[in-house]
Amino acid sequence: MERAEGPENIRTRVFGERILYDNEWVRLTLVDIEPPGGERFEHHVVRLARVVAAAVVNDADEVLMMWRHRFAVDQWAWELPGGIADLNEAPAVTAAREFEEETGWRATGPMRHLVSFQPMPGMVDTPHEVWTAEGAEKVSEPSDAEEAAIIEWVPLANIPGMVKRGEIAGSGPLVGLLTLLMERQGKG
Repeated sequence: MERAEGPENIRTRVFGERILYDNEWVRLTLVDIEPPGGERFEHHVVRLARVVAAAVVNDADEVLMMWRHRFAVDQWAWELPGGIADLNEAPAVTAAREFEEETGWRATGPMRHLVSFQPMPGMVDTPHEVWTAEGAEKVSEPSDAEEAAIIEWVPLANIPGMVKRGEIAGSGPLVGLLTLLMERQGKG
């Protein structure tokens, strides 16, 4: 059951917000709130830009992914190509651009919206979108070797096992790939 709004009597009231730190990548704020039936207090919120990723599938039912090291968590894992959307850029354009820049492959089919979500809505405001396309052609080398790491076509059939083994990092690839698999099984 989809609900756009909930009852006002259980909605957290927001009285204002002040910025503690701000740059082009991250904004840390204190939000003056009062939860239902609770005391008023200031709650930290991290606000990040919109993130867009691309799950491009080839004729062999494989998705192009990148094996990367993420220093913040000191972990190697598979990811989808993606990045921060430019302010005035349509998300489908961002998905196609990031896919090509990070992999050297260009999607040949049109980008189609797959899923939108917030990965940590209790403390972090960072809208995420995953787009998908069918088909790709190699057009160049990745524009940034650090971004690309290792690029491989991974069979969609391998994704559930990879998820169970913790080989896919980040909510974007997890949510996007699992949504894609559900859609292909007629469950989405």
